Amino acid sequence: MAFSNAQEDFYKEQVHVKDEDTLQYRIMYPENFSEEETYPVVLFLHGAGERGKDNQKQLVHGSKLFADKTNRGAFPAIVIFPQCPKSDYWSKVDVDRSTKPIGLKFEYETGPTTAMALVLDLMDEFAEKHFVKKEKIYVGGLSMGGMGTFEILSRRPDMFAAAFAICGGGDPESAKEYANTTDLWVFHGAKDDVVDPQLSIDMVSGILKYGGKPNFTLYADDNHNSWDSTFAEPELLKWLFSKSKK
Repeated sequence: MAFSNAQEDFYKEQVHVKDEDTLQYRIMYPENFSEEETYPVVLFLHGAGERGKDNQKQLVHGSKLFADKTNRGAFPAIVIFPQCPKSDYWSKVDVDRSTKPIGLKFEYETGPTTAMALVLDLMDEFAEKHFVKKEKIYVGGLSMGGMGTFEILSRRPDMFAAAFAICGGGDPESAKEYANTTDLWVFHGAKDDVVDPQLSIDMVSGILKYGGKPNFTLYADDNHNSWDSTFAEPELLKWLFSKSKK
């Protein structure tokens, strides 16, 4: 899917380097951005199909939602879209693509992937900037990025005020790290034959088990592309930006 130049113009190309590793990302600043003001930050993690090194493909899903003129006016924020290399993954998970839905075994305890470690470093850096509202940092993602969303919450439980995970999954036990400190909205399609909707149900159960009160939306007729329904949710951004770190 190609983009108009106007769409790409909203999100400027950037590179984050740590040691020998490089993370490409796009960043959109609010209209009339001023370093004298403070703004929320949204991190968005794309799916496996948008991996690469063009620093463009990651904008396929979700970027238009935040760049929409009405939304930019109502919710001025800094929005970051990193791109995961083709050979890597946001979440530390063993993926078996020989089955449908795919088999997933989460292995957080072995440490983050290189791509996730770079995102963590980038966000640690951003959280310290004087123009960032520390109490209003958010994360969301779809599919592989939904998995990355659950994982980054467990690795930075004190960073994010709210998160939304679309057709993802994770380690339900890790929810104890953030269930009481981060507001969540979990989305999935009941007909998803790529990532089993049971994975989101398990995460919601884990969040509830450890005292969280998540929103959960299961779309009866959606397959894997439940992000289309999610991005059409009229309350999503209003909900997200209303949250502050507990």
